Amino acid sequence: MYRQFQGHMYGNYKYFENRNSLDMKQGDVTGDGIIDNVYLYGNKTEETGIFADNITLVIEDGRSNEITTINLQNNAGYNARLFLGDFSKDNISDILVSIDLGGSGGYGTFYIYSFRNNIPRQMFDVEKYNKDYMFNVNYEDFYKVSVRSPLLDILFTIDISYKGHDYLSQYYYENGKLKQPTKGEVLALGALYPIVTNEKNMNYDLLAFQRIIGTTNADTLGYIENLLTWNGTQFTSSRLFVSILGTKLISLY
Repeated sequence: MYRQFQGHMYGNYKYFENRNSLDMKQGDVTGDGIIDNVYLYGNKTEETGIFADNITLVIEDGRSNEITTINLQNNAGYNARLFLGDFSKDNISDILVSIDLGGSGGYGTFYIYSFRNNIPRQMFDVEKYNKDYMFNVNYEDFYKVSVRSPLLDILFTIDISYKGHDYLSQYYYENGKLKQPTKGEVLALGALYPIVTNEKNMNYDLLAFQRIIGTTNADTLGYIENLLTWNGTQFTSSRLFVSILGTKLISLY
């Protein structure tokens, strides 16, 4: 859902003289047909490093040269970057901000803003997404793992029989029954990719990835993949599925 912001306007870049430019893209984000400049600024402890904090989105109107800043709620991380593309299907570029959070979880922070008519509106909020797409992961009898969401009314079942004796014997008796209730987890959003699903209009949808793990972070069981499409007021799931890692072929003879 759109969330409107009150921007701060500046006539020059003096406000950013002591800050690092992290990324810059050009495109018409206001809808007036004139190319605008979009920047990410932040504070870096090392000039050549990829970590920054106090990351700020800055938009320079191509017609008036006025500056609008948007302060991000989660504004620290690695490899902060921009992507401009039409997610809202109004033939005006929107702004995707992506920031890697680092660590073994592989989480990311993502925001999408519309700036049509010089009015910043938030289209995608990673915090809201993580609350909307939560799953329960449970080991089941006979070497199965269920991934379910009562809220979304959906169930996926992953076969883990390929894991081998050393792994399975931690959780299962020889007859395939669980030794005790065991849970896994679906992690928060780790990647968000713009994709074109209709080449005729070149609008962008989003492909969101969440990692499914077993009892440890190193034990990846698969991924939740969610195709998101803008419906006029918010991004909705048009296809939700689970992908699993491939294994080596085992001869049946």
